[in-house]
Amino acid sequence: MLDILIHNSHFLLLGQYPDGPIGGLALTLILSLTGLAFAFPLGVLLALCRVSPYKVFSVPSAVLIYIVRGVPLVMLVFWSYFLVPGLIGHLVSAFTTLVVTLVIYQAAYLCEIFRAGIESTPKGQTESARSLGLGYGATMRHVILPQALYNMLPSILSQCVSTVKDTSIGYVISVQELTFSAQQINASLLTQPFQVFAILALTYFVVCYALTRCAHVIERRIARRRASGKMPDVRSVINDSVFQS
Repeated sequence: MLDILIHNSHFLLLGQYPDGPIGGLALTLILSLTGLAFAFPLGVLLALCRVSPYKVFSVPSAVLIYIVRGVPLVMLVFWSYFLVPGLIGHLVSAFTTLVVTLVIYQAAYLCEIFRAGIESTPKGQTESARSLGLGYGATMRHVILPQALYNMLPSILSQCVSTVKDTSIGYVISVQELTFSAQQINASLLTQPFQVFAILALTYFVVCYALTRCAHVIERRIARRRASGKMPDVRSVINDSVFQS
């Protein structure tokens, strides 16, 4: 197994780069970061729609979330792969297809994380902000969302771990990420599938374990800040918001 790793480490890490397209673990991380970068604001927007008192926003967003969360990820990949070109009139690369799928899929799960954070914020803070003259949008932007995102940081990082693993579904549409690279190595060796996929599993484990440890560290720090009373002063945030408005 060590011999396989030594002779194929560059291909697992970078794919064919610099002689060809980047792939392997590097492309897996690029896909994860790109998907999360677009899914994060979309998840926040969907969460705000979910908790909105207006049904014109809350109902469509709830239907979208239930559909996305109720469909297997591989099905969403196939829908994007075959449906998007038909809608826009030209072919879309497998990379773009996977990014679009990850954005929609992860946004649905991040939405529920953000919604839980928003709804866990004490109602008195919303009432205080509104009594001081802040509108609904300003209350969410300056008072509720900062606390919700801060409290949900461990869950957000846990979702990042899930995103790294979800990129492996790109194998079915020939995106040259880590799993695809491992399969190519296995096809060239033919006789050592156990060793190749053991290396693949170990690579995913190391990356995901590092992110999980980061989530645990952040969770402990948040717990210590709560215990020591060093959480952000909500009243000062409200007063600053009122002053700025």
